[in-house]
Amino acid sequence: MRDKLPEFERPPLEEVVLGTQFEKLHSLGAAQLGWIWHIFRDRFPKTSEHPPLDPVFERFGTPPFQVKHTCQETHALVPRLWFVAERETELIQVQQDRFIRNWRRVRPSDAYPRYSQLRAAFAEDFGQFTRCVKEEGWGEVEPNQCEVTYVNVIQAGEGWEHHDELDRICALFAGHQTDPLPNLGRLEQGALRVSYVLEHGNGCPVGRLYVSIDPVFTALEARPAFRLLLTARGAPLGGRHLPGVLAFFDLAHEAIVRLFAAITTQEMHRIWGRRY
Repeated sequence: MRDKLPEFERPPLEEVVLGTQFEKLHSLGAAQLGWIWHIFRDRFPKTSEHPPLDPVFERFGTPPFQVKHTCQETHALVPRLWFVAERETELIQVQQDRFIRNWRRVRPSDAYPRYSQLRAAFAEDFGQFTRCVKEEGWGEVEPNQCEVTYVNVIQAGEGWEHHDELDRICALFAGHQTDPLPNLGRLEQGALRVSYVLEHGNGCPVGRLYVSIDPVFTALEARPAFRLLLTARGAPLGGRHLPGVLAFFDLAHEAIVRLFAAITTQEMHRIWGRRY
């Protein structure tokens, strides 16, 4: 039996994204996207338009970075539509080759609903979307990539006071050196960019987990903070359908949670109320 996943009472989460990319449906124009909104408008009454996201694929046997496929469009780009809930903590994004569901913290009192709830909501809404596309004769939704993103904002005052105290937050910067540092004071500034290969089954690579830490300032109070971003992306597991997407989500979620716990310090774990 695998060890229980780390759990925190007060995680510093600001946003969680569950999404899938699929083969582009050219018949899914702006009018069709508007029709799809009618399925969700009771729960997501607000809308907005945004530029479409470029396709992104994780490849192996190529340099370890995101491989983007872009092409010159000879016609107007079909927008990416946001369907936004009344309280604005949840939203759905739809474009010709994407379906994305977000949870985000809008108010300090907004509580993270946990992965199991977000996973179930994605499954229900993606199922409604794919059924509508099929019933209307707009094509078949065939997922080719999945993405799970956790956005954490760790503010000053939660165990640290200044933007130069990355070693108070990130265990990777708080370790013991082989030799003493030569007449150096504390770490002044820092950022992090790393990626890990996600493996499944017999060790086959199925995706990547990208991690970044950057100093930022909070939007409302302009307080110093660090933004810890973890994004897992890869192909569906076991088939280009909803069960394969959910299987990748589960793999990615476990990797993200375990890595988050591994690279953050015990001091911050006490502040966030770590249970396991």
